[in-house]
Amino acid sequence: MKFTGAKVEAFLRSPDPALRIVLFYGPDEGLVRERALQLSKYWVKDLADPFQTVELFAAALKGDPARLSDEAQSISFGGGKRLVRVRQANDSCMLALNTLFDAPLNPDSMVLVDAGDLNPRSKLRKLFETSKNAACIPCYGDDARTLPNVIRENLQNNGLSADRNTVSLLCQLLGSDRSVTRGELEKLALYMGTETVVTQDHVRAAIGDNAANDVEDVIYAAASGKFAELESSLAHVLADGNNPVQIVRASQRHFQRLHLARGHMATGMNLVDAVKALRPPVMFMRADAFKMQLNMWSAKNLNRAFDILTQRETQCKTTGFPAEAVIGRALLAIAQAARSGQPGQRR
Repeated sequence: MKFTGAKVEAFLRSPDPALRIVLFYGPDEGLVRERALQLSKYWVKDLADPFQTVELFAAALKGDPARLSDEAQSISFGGGKRLVRVRQANDSCMLALNTLFDAPLNPDSMVLVDAGDLNPRSKLRKLFETSKNAACIPCYGDDARTLPNVIRENLQNNGLSADRNTVSLLCQLLGSDRSVTRGELEKLALYMGTETVVTQDHVRAAIGDNAANDVEDVIYAAASGKFAELESSLAHVLADGNNPVQIVRASQRHFQRLHLARGHMATGMNLVDAVKALRPPVMFMRADAFKMQLNMWSAKNLNRAFDILTQRETQCKTTGFPAEAVIGRALLAIAQAARSGQPGQRR
């Protein structure tokens, strides 16, 4: 039985006693761990008690598939609840899970299974989705609907508050992984000290690599054809002492990723899935702009833009021209290309 949306939180707060075999899966590994831990603490009081909790890895079950069922049917020493955790599950442990599903479950036992990102054809995923006696809980990255609530909840738990604009900035910087999000927010809470109202200045100082973000501002402005933003952001990063050659190389990596996403789309992926397939993933705050650029740039024009950047890198190293001027001209040509759809000619 598959749970989504608000039904997930309701189940985690008060799970149906008839559903005591639960699968957590999805690309957000932090959220998988968080939800599995929440349900674990609901079922047993002391997770460190070896008589109440047992942890099995899928690789071990492949060689001993009956062990899972044996552990789930066992009675906890001294009585009470018993928790069985199956870690890093995949289709290779299907024999162990089928055996578990076919056998009666100790009424005091709960079995929690965690897995990575399972595609719809996964046998493991189908087993849980179609079973009336098990729960299947997908764990996807926080989006614009869920992330603000996660942020506000964490801030409140640390005695902090923030206005809407500050929460919006946090949403731009966080969201790719639930555990990373919580870790960054805990770091922010420590940074705040005795202050209780979080401002955008606090966020910028405590979270993220500001220098890298500034360089990305330059790249995204150029690739989106935003001349005014490009001029101001480039002036800022050069004034901060960033190496022009490093800006060129960062721009090359960005266009390589656009080209790779274009390649995914050429194989039949839609735009959203093509972006999701990139590793490392596109930052939450940049995702919309990246998707817009995919619509602006053809594969042919991406190749020509990459050629421009490669030539400008060589000029920075060999001609003696001011590197700042060389990179400035290259990025302006790319911004013009984004506007017109025709990458500028090399000079």
